[in-house]
Amino acid sequence: MYQYLIVERDGPVERLTLNRPDVRNAFNEHVIAEITAWAAGLAARPADERPRVCILAGAGAMFCAGADVAWMRKMVGYSEAENVRDATAMSRMFTALDELPVPLVGRVHGAALGGGAGLAAVCDIVVADDRALFGFTETKLGILPAVISPFALAKIGRSAARELFLTGARLTAARAKEIGLVHAVVALADLDEAVASYIHELLTAGPEAVAAAKTLIPAVWNASKAEATKLTAAAIAARRVSPEGQEGLRAFLEKRTPAWAPTK
Repeated sequence: MYQYLIVERDGPVERLTLNRPDVRNAFNEHVIAEITAWAAGLAARPADERPRVCILAGAGAMFCAGADVAWMRKMVGYSEAENVRDATAMSRMFTALDELPVPLVGRVHGAALGGGAGLAAVCDIVVADDRALFGFTETKLGILPAVISPFALAKIGRSAARELFLTGARLTAARAKEIGLVHAVVALADLDEAVASYIHELLTAGPEAVAAAKTLIPAVWNASKAEATKLTAAAIAARRVSPEGQEGLRAFLEKRTPAWAPTK
């Protein structure tokens, strides 16, 4: 179905793997189109046909090196209008991943540079190997981390962005964790186990509640106090009276496992 992606489904978990190991899983316009199509297709599925968790990973030695050199060579000859069109397509890809109706767990090994760091920024949870490198490296090329900036700023904040966007410096996985880009740092040999641990936690949470919580975060972040009061009161009230909310509350009171949780 895809030329540059591998999509695998295992029960409630779907794994999306960037599959251009020969170019360190770098982006080009075709990769962008395929990721956007995958994300849009997942969002369009009926809720009961969607996975409950998605994993984003990279094949080969690296998660994602950012933009493909051959693609960058083409960009040099683009007009400003062509560049706007190109950048808009990339922005739509990041937005589609950011707004997935299910949690997205990033499995980062090797490096996540430029747009690869942008992919880490749109993941809800990021697990990185302890030798992985990260970087918003665009200024080293005389350009900007512009398209990924809304997503990166939401993750790392203005202070870290002022340092890292401007310098283009690479940072360790440990530093990436300090600034909030990464959530867990483990040895490469333990990477899959750490990802599996997060998946287990997500599967023990109500799937509708998880989706609602994901939607709530940006809504509350951008709301005034008065707006947040109204929004959050309505959100919790809706969850309490929903079938899933009722099941979860009753399961807790009855000291049993809720219906959605794994039996193991």
